[in-house]
Amino acid sequence: MDASSFCVLGTPLQRCTYASLIADLQARSREAKPFAIDFTNTHIVTLRRHDAEFRELTSRVDYFIPDGMPLIWCLNRQGAKLNDRVYGPTFMRECVLGSPAPFTHYFLGGSQECVSRLKDSFLSKNPTLQIIGAHKGYFQPEEEPEILEEINRLSPDFIWVGLGTPRQQAWIQKYKGRIPRGILLAVGFAFDVNAGTKPDAPLWMQRWGLTWAHRLASEPLRLGPRYLRHNFWFLFYLFWDGIRGRAWKCGDTRH
Repeated sequence: MDASSFCVLGTPLQRCTYASLIADLQARSREAKPFAIDFTNTHIVTLRRHDAEFRELTSRVDYFIPDGMPLIWCLNRQGAKLNDRVYGPTFMRECVLGSPAPFTHYFLGGSQECVSRLKDSFLSKNPTLQIIGAHKGYFQPEEEPEILEEINRLSPDFIWVGLGTPRQQAWIQKYKGRIPRGILLAVGFAFDVNAGTKPDAPLWMQRWGLTWAHRLASEPLRLGPRYLRHNFWFLFYLFWDGIRGRAWKCGDTRH
């Protein structure tokens, strides 16, 4: 861990803003190697804390970006002095629109309707964007070699992966070593928000760390059990690791 990152329950979270992260990744996109980004919320931090298989799935991530306000509050307790999170849907919008030609983009995720609307939405806002490829996220394992071949043939600077957790982390873990260059970004829900296929939380809810409540109200049956389980465990681990002085430690804090 360096001076630009702080740990929460074993996960190193990058201290950054939208502008600083965009500038950093634009520079890194010119390097002859891949670089992986995960937009990390309390669900992901909790999974990494108690699930060895998920920790392995995320072992090739270079930056964990604090995507949820509770994580910002934890970082600020350690002196990060951050005013806002770097929220995946907002970052995707600002980075894509702020990275026109010569930067190139590839979208992997969502339904066919979602990915088509996503491309149309971005191009309507900035026709100079170079979205050089896209593939829906509902694909079969036998289609993966073709997707990988297309990505490597097109060699995009930014590879946006919206497959949902843990599938997007597993895809990056599997293929990062087989992609010569480019920024791989696990952004999940950002595809639906920016395509307009699912609503995002109002800004006041986002500022108060209530994005999860808005999503829960929109999809209670799918998200209810997950949020109940992982929100409970996140708070429990903060307490349990905190009383042992390990809440802000990096690495495996289970023991």
